[in-house]
Amino acid sequence: MNEPQDIDHILKKWEFDPFGMNVRRVQTKTRSVLQMRIEMGLLQLEIEGRPDGSKPHGYDTYLDYLIAAEKEWPDDYHFSEDECIQIDREFVQYYHRRICWLQLKEFRCVVADADHTLNLMDISKRYSPDEGWTMSHEQYRPFVLYHRTQAAALHLIDNDRDPEIAIEEINLGLQCIRDVFESFGAGEHFERDELPNRLIEFREDLRQRYKVGQTLEEKLKQAIADEQYEQAAKLRDQLAKRNSL
Repeated sequence: MNEPQDIDHILKKWEFDPFGMNVRRVQTKTRSVLQMRIEMGLLQLEIEGRPDGSKPHGYDTYLDYLIAAEKEWPDDYHFSEDECIQIDREFVQYYHRRICWLQLKEFRCVVADADHTLNLMDISKRYSPDEGWTMSHEQYRPFVLYHRTQAAALHLIDNDRDPEIAIEEINLGLQCIRDVFESFGAGEHFERDELPNRLIEFREDLRQRYKVGQTLEEKLKQAIADEQYEQAAKLRDQLAKRNSL
C-alpha cells in the first residue's frame, strides 16, 4: 500500500499561530529533526550538517566546499551566478535553523549556526562579484552578531558560569557590532540602533540580577585609559589566571 503523500494529519494537530514562533524538535524513526510550522505547511530541518540534509559536492555544507575550493582560486576570482545562488540558499537555511534554536533555547547551537553564517559572509565578501551582492549579506551582519552574542551569554548563564564572563561576552559582541557600523561609515548610528541597545539592556539586567560591578575586562580597559599601567598589569594577571581555569 502506498504511503499517503499529504501532511494533513500533521497540520490538523499542529495549528499555526500567527503571533508566535511555531517550532518543535521531533524524533523520526532514524533521527531527531527540527520542524517549523508556517502558515501553509511546515519546514523540516536537519540538526546536523546542512539544514536541508544535502552534501554539496560531497561536503557537509556549501561553506566547507568553498573553503576547500578556495585553495585553487586565483587572486582575482569572483563567484559565478550559480555560486551566488548556492551561497544564498545556505544563508537562508541557516537563518531558519538559527531562529528555531533560539526559540528552543538551544543556545550552543545558536552560536554554532551564527558562526557558520558569519564565516559564510566572510568568504562571500572576499570573492563577491559586486558591491550590491556583498551588501545584501553584510547588512545583516549586526543582526547575526546580536543573535550570537545573546545566545553565547545565555549559554554561559545556563551552564552556571560566572555572570561576569557573560557580561564580558556581551561587551565583546557590542564591540564587534560597533566595528561593523564603523566599517559602513555609520559609526554615529551605533548608539541609536535598536540591536546594541537591546544588548546593553540585557547586560545591565545581568549586572543587576547577579550584582556584578565592573568586570575584570572593564577594569583593565579603564586602567589603560587612565594610564595606570601597574594596575593594568595586575588585572592582566588576574584575567590570565581566571581564563586558565
